[in-house]
Amino acid sequence: MAGERKKFSASDKVAILRRHLVDRTPVSDLCEEHGLNPTVFYRWQREFFEHGSAAFERRSDGRERRLEQRVEALTAKLAHKDSVIAEIMEAHVALKKTRSRSQLLSGRGGEE
Repeated sequence: MAGERKKFSASDKVAILRRHLVDRTPVSDLCEEHGLNPTVFYRWQREFFEHGSAAFERRSDGRERRLEQRVEALTAKLAHKDSVIAEIMEAHVALKKTRSRSQLLSGRGGEE
């Protein structure tokens, strides 16, 4: 009957892989020492190399996130200003129409 399965953290896995890749410890020795099946070790190694580029990618720091939030806030503020300007212009056009009508009715016809 097989023993309980060990859970290795990401840092444990990297340390085990490092011992093989840097210190040249044989896979068989590492697997025996940690109770690993060699296929598990090689899967870790494959995943490590497939996702290794993430270590070199630019990390999204707090500054970038704050800038994105600022852009969102300014965009919302601009949209609000646009709606206020649209309301003012609508009221202005309505007022002009009302004044124009009242001038026509009073007989001035815009001759001032």
